[in-house]
Amino acid sequence: MSHKIALNFEDGVTRFIDAKASETVADAAYRQGINIPLDCRVGACGACKCQVESGNYELGEDFIEDALSADEAAQGLALTCQMRAQSDCVVRVPVASSACRIKQGSFRAAIREVKPLSDSTIRLAIEGDELGKLAFLPGQYVNLQVPGSELSRAYSFSSMPEDGQVSFLIRNVPGGLMSGYLTQLAKVGDVMTMTGPLGSFYLREVRRPLLMLAGGTGLAPFLAMLDKLVASGSEQPVHLIYGVTNDFDLVEMDKLAEFAQRLPNFTWSACVANPDSQYPNKGYVTQHIAPGQLNDGDVDIYLCGPPPMVEAVNQDLRQRGIQPANFYYEKFAASA
Repeated sequence: MSHKIALNFEDGVTRFIDAKASETVADAAYRQGINIPLDCRVGACGACKCQVESGNYELGEDFIEDALSADEAAQGLALTCQMRAQSDCVVRVPVASSACRIKQGSFRAAIREVKPLSDSTIRLAIEGDELGKLAFLPGQYVNLQVPGSELSRAYSFSSMPEDGQVSFLIRNVPGGLMSGYLTQLAKVGDVMTMTGPLGSFYLREVRRPLLMLAGGTGLAPFLAMLDKLVASGSEQPVHLIYGVTNDFDLVEMDKLAEFAQRLPNFTWSACVANPDSQYPNKGYVTQHIAPGQLNDGDVDIYLCGPPPMVEAVNQDLRQRGIQPANFYYEKFAASA
C-alpha cells in the first residue's frame, strides 16, 4: 500500500510522490527523483527535518535528541529519513525546490469552455489526458501561458481535478493580455500550457473553525477548497464571506448555495462595497465578520484578495484584539 505525499518547498513549488508504508519519505522522494537534503540517513544530523502539516506517520526510533527533540516531534517536525507515512501527508520542506534538483511541472490541455460570468469575470475550463497526472493542494495556483505569447499569468484553481478537467476564475481586465485572448481569440480546443502547482496558500488539516474571506476573483481558491471539503467532510464550522466592488462582480453564487446544501456546517454570505448597490449586504468584508466567527481567536482564517483587503483585515483583527490560531493569506493584483 502506498500513500500520496505533497512536498511543499519554500519557493512555493509543490511536488507529489507516492510513498510505500515500508519506506521512508526521504527514500520515496529519492526513488522519484527528488533529493531532500540529508547527510546521514540514520537520524543523526537533522538535515532532513521537515514540518508535517497533515497526515499520520510513524516517526521511528533510530534518531538522536540532537537531530530531533521531543518538543520538536510534538510540534509536528519529523526527520524524513525516519518518517514512514501511514496516510496521505503534506510535508513542508524548508529549502528551495532547486536545491532538490526538481523542475516545475508542465502540463498541456485544451480549452473546454470560456464563459463570461459577468462583465468582470470569466470562467475558463480546460481538459486533457495530461491533467490526469495533475495533483495540487486546494488553494494553489499555476502559471498559465497566454497562447501566441511567451508570457504567463498566475491563476488559482477554482475546482479540484475531475474527469481530466479543471477550471479557473479570471478577472476581465481592460487591456489585459489573458483577458484579451479569452474574450477575442480563444476557441474550444485551443491548447494551453501551464506550469506548477505553486503557492503556500492551501487548505491545511481542519482542526478548528474556519473563516474564509474572498475578494473578487479571490473566490477561486475557496471553491477548490470547498470541493475538497465536500469530498473529505468536516466536523468543524466553515464560514465564507465573499466581498466584491459592484453588483455585477458577484459570480458563482449558485455554486456557493450548492456547497451549503452538500457540506454540513458550511455557511456563507456576500457583500458589495459600492454604496449604490442593490444587494442587501453593503460594505466591506470586515464589516460582516461576526464576533462568533472569530471564536475568541480559536479559528483558522484564510484570505485571498487584493493587498488593501489583506491590510484592512489585519487592522480589523488588531482593533478587535483577536490573534487567530492561524492566518493564511494570498495577495493578488490584476495584470494588464
